[in-house]
Amino acid sequence: MSDPKTLVAKLWSYCDVLRDDGLSYGDYVEQLTYLLFLKMADEQTKPPFNREPIIPAGLDWPSLVSKDGDELESHYRHLLTELGRESGMLGVVFRKAQNRIQDPAKLRRLIVDLMDQEQWMVLDADVKGDIYEGLLEKNAADLKSGAGQYFTPRALTRMIVEVMRPSPDETINDPACGTGGFLIAGHDWIADNYQLDPDQKKHLRFEALSGNEIVDNTARLCVMNLLLHGIGQPNGKSPIKVEDSLAADPGGRYSMVLTNPPFGKKSSMTIVIDGEATRESLQVVREDFWATTSNKQLNFVQHVKTILQTHGRAAVVVPDNVLFEGGAGETVRRRLLQECDVHTLLRLPTGVFYAQGVKANVLFFDKRPGQEEPWTRELWIYDLRTNQHFTLKQNPLTYEALSDFVKAFSPDDRHARVESDRFRGFSYDELIARDKVSLDIFWLRDESLEDSDNLPPPAVLAVEIVEELESALAEFAEVASTLPHRDLTEPVAIDGTSSPTHPTTGNHSHPRPSPVLAAEARADPTYGPLVDALVVQGPLASEALANELGHDPSSSSSYLRALAAAVEAGAIVETTEDGTRLLEANVAD
Repeated sequence: MSDPKTLVAKLWSYCDVLRDDGLSYGDYVEQLTYLLFLKMADEQTKPPFNREPIIPAGLDWPSLVSKDGDELESHYRHLLTELGRESGMLGVVFRKAQNRIQDPAKLRRLIVDLMDQEQWMVLDADVKGDIYEGLLEKNAADLKSGAGQYFTPRALTRMIVEVMRPSPDETINDPACGTGGFLIAGHDWIADNYQLDPDQKKHLRFEALSGNEIVDNTARLCVMNLLLHGIGQPNGKSPIKVEDSLAADPGGRYSMVLTNPPFGKKSSMTIVIDGEATRESLQVVREDFWATTSNKQLNFVQHVKTILQTHGRAAVVVPDNVLFEGGAGETVRRRLLQECDVHTLLRLPTGVFYAQGVKANVLFFDKRPGQEEPWTRELWIYDLRTNQHFTLKQNPLTYEALSDFVKAFSPDDRHARVESDRFRGFSYDELIARDKVSLDIFWLRDESLEDSDNLPPPAVLAVEIVEELESALAEFAEVASTLPHRDLTEPVAIDGTSSPTHPTTGNHSHPRPSPVLAAEARADPTYGPLVDALVVQGPLASEALANELGHDPSSSSSYLRALAAAVEAGAIVETTEDGTRLLEANVAD
């Protein structure tokens, strides 16, 4: 029997063979999950598990192993289609499943030679951690697709559950559950640390765990993972909802929420008009939220507060911007400190997530009933970032590296906490007096700034530089995505510090003009007529202006691009009933 890493390497090496048939990395991982599920479901029917079969006879693993050639490929397609029609969790797992391995010989080799030779369920590890996560990590690394945003490092998941210590009667929810890491870790903690009676076992299997996942394929992996850990039943109701957690208050309330929402600051959607695409920020408007914002992370914090029962407990992975952002961010932090007991903040090191450039933290808080006085008395902050150097490969984050935080957290008695170099308490009055109620607090000195002789190894420094640059680029990208695109679909108005050009008279006395947002300009009594004239006369004026500037006049969007280019270059534009012409121009050839 191979160890988990060897198994992952063996399966992944076969992907190169299948890529010759046009199979992408993502397609390969999808097919592996179907086959792994069928194989492990079959193993669970045999000793030492001896569980009832969850796959109908004739559609199970033995039915695949017994076939070859075209008959195998045909049966595999039939199997996927039929299982997708099943009800309950099994139907979710195989919904819309398709065979993408068209060569029967290669399919046979994958099934019989690579997978049937291993005993997968006897591995001392959960499926996601050592098989699914290993494959998906490779997928993310090869595609640079950011798929790692759905997966929390196992050491971090284990640590969070360790300090939260769920009890047998808890209801645990993850509104961004990915492949179910937190749910399975919570399940395992309860099963390993309590002697459960029959009612508690039933509760843990069918009622205790629930979550949401917005990505279909990721939700599929999560349901597979839960089923293979004995959670739920194939024909029962799925505990995972494939929907957007932020869309509305779901109504359900839970005693514990453990979650690592996907990275990415802004919610937005792409709008295509006349073949041109632009992005618009989407603000989540909910009556149960303290603030309206397009910041997904702030919205997830508010959502977690909503779905917690009174006295419920939460641990939420959040990026740094949640700690310091003004406006809605300040409002959320003030209300959170007021209405909840925000007791612990763990500043995570960089280099621990699959998504590069992430600066993250774990925020721990308990929901409290309403009262006039703030519930937060003291926030304890543990700095695991300063002078810490982790990378995904050379020096990955381990549970041992987090063990000191577990001890400092003092989960059995938080009143017994003791300050240390990395662990300090800050009173409510200290926090509320900070600019914008910022929780972005550090006190340790960066030793590398003072002692150049004891710098980390060059490889670690290089990774940290990449992390910093990618983090900065990600922030710039978020800002850029929310800015108006003058050269796409919006008409452009002309703004000058003196009187603007009138759309019909052409009278003007201008310094260098600049474009302004059409939506703002249209509401202005001075600019409004000009914007309307540009919109109405756009198609007619396009050819004249395009001829002046050398742009293709075939669409109104080219007119807008030409106009924007002209204005930015210092052109003075006049729009009349006869079209648009350049009154003055400083346009390079």
